[in-house]
Amino acid sequence: MDAAPTRVSDAGPSVAGMDTITYPTPGGLVVSPAFSHVAVVPPGATTILVGGQNAVDAAGTLVGGDDVAAQVTKVMENVVAALAAAGAGVADLVSVTVLLVDGVDLAAAYGAAAPALAREGAPPLVTAARVAGLGVPGALVEVSAVAAVVR
Repeated sequence: MDAAPTRVSDAGPSVAGMDTITYPTPGGLVVSPAFSHVAVVPPGATTILVGGQNAVDAAGTLVGGDDVAAQVTKVMENVVAALAAAGAGVADLVSVTVLLVDGVDLAAAYGAAAPALAREGAPPLVTAARVAGLGVPGALVEVSAVAAVVR
């Protein structure tokens, strides 16, 4: 895997000649250890799209029951497996979208996701939303992701 992404100046990077994914820190926006606001992927990088992952095992069985932390743990294992199948890893994540069923314990969900998303350098972009329900009956969380690998 390539070196972990890093933040660049508020002015942002110049796309010409870039050979790494950069995460500019826009002036006037909060700096968070949990997410970035913008990512710049250089020309020629391989983009990897991970479709919505639920807490479903290889047999198609929902794992974790009503425990959102257990479901998030399985979801993140599935995301990591999907990335690995494409030759990527957590360090290559550019953007993550998290859908949580309304009413779940958000602190437990985020607490379970944090270790799986931990990496050197800037964190990925993160979008989270509460939803009424998901396509898999009993699923409490769904995560989709975009990764990019500079080869």
